[in-house]
Amino acid sequence: MHRFTSALVLTVALSAAAPTMAQDAPALDTVEARVAYGIGLQIGQQLASQGIPDFDVDALALAIQDRLDGTAPRLADADIQAAFAALSAKAEEQAQARGETALAEGNTFLEANRDEDGVITTESGLQYKVIEEGSGESPAATDTVTVHYEGRLLTGTVFDSSIDRGTPASFPVNGVIRGWQEALQLMKPGATWEVWIPSEAAYGTQGAGQSIGPNEVLNFTIELISIDS
Repeated sequence: MHRFTSALVLTVALSAAAPTMAQDAPALDTVEARVAYGIGLQIGQQLASQGIPDFDVDALALAIQDRLDGTAPRLADADIQAAFAALSAKAEEQAQARGETALAEGNTFLEANRDEDGVITTESGLQYKVIEEGSGESPAATDTVTVHYEGRLLTGTVFDSSIDRGTPASFPVNGVIRGWQEALQLMKPGATWEVWIPSEAAYGTQGAGQSIGPNEVLNFTIELISIDS
């Protein structure tokens, strides 16, 4: 199935149950209005997860209204499929361009960063700076650890933070991305490091979700709280 088609399938399936959509924002003070709003949230979430650029909400509302009114579709199936294909091609071109830019910028950053005071570069290309020294034994790949962390893009955008959530995370060392595995096995309990992970030791050309694009170098602050097993 086309990667954007699931959004259309959800829209069509839910639209049969949706009440008539008004031109002005409804008060949402009836059960029917709230159900319709809930359905709209589901559709919106699905569309947002697809990453469809410049989505036309008015066209979506028109299609739902046509379905509810029993109006014949205004576009042929072939035209709709052609539009999906064109949008997919556009999205793939944009993703490729972003990936190429991120790769070049990441390589430039890492090359300069390796000369910064206190930065250590390992054979794999992982870079780290010790903020706080720990003590004791380093965890093995098969150990479970508890950490606090914050993950950022090179732009400074935070994409994940146990620190913000106020709850540390626990997981097996060998259950995370390769750059994290390497860093954790060099750290000791009580240590806090700033770490820069090359894209090939992070999420590579695929990226991760909507937050991490292809070929992104990731920057983490990691505090190794304890080795649990």
